[in-house]
Amino acid sequence: MLPDATQTNHYALIKLGEAARAVTQHITELPILRKRLEKHTDDKNKAREIYGDIQQQRGKLCAALSSAALSLLEMGLPDLADYSMKLNQSVRSFNLMTPDYGKLCSALTGYISKLPSSDAQTTTSAAIIGRLMNNVKMGYFPTDPENLNMIRQGIEFPENVSVNLFDPCCGCGLALRALAQDKDCLTYGIELDRHRAEETLTRLNRVGFGSYFHSRVSREAFHMMLLNPPYLSIMREGGGNTRSEKRFLVDSMGHLMYGGLLAYIIPHYRLTADICRILSDNFGDITVWKFTDGEFKRFKQVVILGIRKKRHDDPDTAKTLASLALTPDAIPGLTELPENRYALPAAAKKIEIFKGAEFNVAELAEQLNRSSSFSRLFEKNKLDSSAKRPLLPLNISQVGLIGGSGLINGLVECDTPHVIKGRIVKENTVRAEENENSRGEVTSTTIFETRSNKMIFNILTPDGFRSLS
Repeated sequence: MLPDATQTNHYALIKLGEAARAVTQHITELPILRKRLEKHTDDKNKAREIYGDIQQQRGKLCAALSSAALSLLEMGLPDLADYSMKLNQSVRSFNLMTPDYGKLCSALTGYISKLPSSDAQTTTSAAIIGRLMNNVKMGYFPTDPENLNMIRQGIEFPENVSVNLFDPCCGCGLALRALAQDKDCLTYGIELDRHRAEETLTRLNRVGFGSYFHSRVSREAFHMMLLNPPYLSIMREGGGNTRSEKRFLVDSMGHLMYGGLLAYIIPHYRLTADICRILSDNFGDITVWKFTDGEFKRFKQVVILGIRKKRHDDPDTAKTLASLALTPDAIPGLTELPENRYALPAAAKKIEIFKGAEFNVAELAEQLNRSSSFSRLFEKNKLDSSAKRPLLPLNISQVGLIGGSGLINGLVECDTPHVIKGRIVKENTVRAEENENSRGEVTSTTIFETRSNKMIFNILTPDGFRSLS
């Protein structure tokens, strides 16, 4: 996925500014260290210590020039990036015992003056912004089908096992569906944009709506993960910026089972030292493949393939990967990827948790369908579906309740068939009681009124009508 070009350029310009400030600092410090070395030529221990400091400063200067070159490549300034790399090579081969560092510092100062500043951002990057914005929509650009097909040919799918494929930023689901085509696969994707996510429902088995970073997905459960994140900077929850490519990689790689395959698609200049170290420490059998000429010329994309392993420090592989960022000509093309180069694990795995950050009717239906507790909630009790009879004969009060409720109402099939209907009528009973004094004389009369319910059963029999109360 490609980013909003303005945001990407802004981030690259910030990183370029950091590199430029580092180079400027070394321009000041290197001559001072060289003069200090000259003063202590008679003290070998002190001279050795100062010479070590000079070597360390040169290493940091080369790292700053490499960082600047990557930023310039991202900004679409290949000539300046090439100049940065050539200057880097010159610094590496520079004789540190040269008495005068004037020419070196002059070359570095001239280099700094050529770099774009924040004021020049619009003019220096107008061409690349225009080109990218013609193809970008909300940070989304679908992966080229031709290159996807070549990646797919490099994967060996196991027989008799359904493999789980995952894409944390799946777009419209075209890429993941292309990888799973004609294979026994279950496809899972998460998409931030709701309109694209709804379209993806027609292509993938399961789709989570909303931000991947607020979704819940099973860990160590997927045989393969396709990761083509947006190429932009994002705000960390604690403040500050980080690159989307890096955060997606760090947060999502735990969903891969050990032995699972990562397909990580980024521009070659995003093979920065930190990303390369993450890849080398957590993946084995890593290879890098350049997209076909047309696609690579437009977007500089490569795919990094690797097998997840238990974490183990591997700085040598990290350095090798990082060197490819500045030497894209050394990266082989995808057309050279051998068929079935990577085999997916032949281990069945059930995805227990898959929930997007936002409400999704289709996903809710899937979860409810898989929930045994939900089905038990609506399961009919055995007593509800069988014929029922009282355990003991009904007493007169119970008969009255049943009759009054209307349940005794209709045809009764028995030896003497009849139709019965129960009803309740209200009755008032009036009673007078005379009150006498001590001499036996009637002084008053008290009237007592009692209201009661009377149960009446009307019965129609072959012999006639009867009423029971």
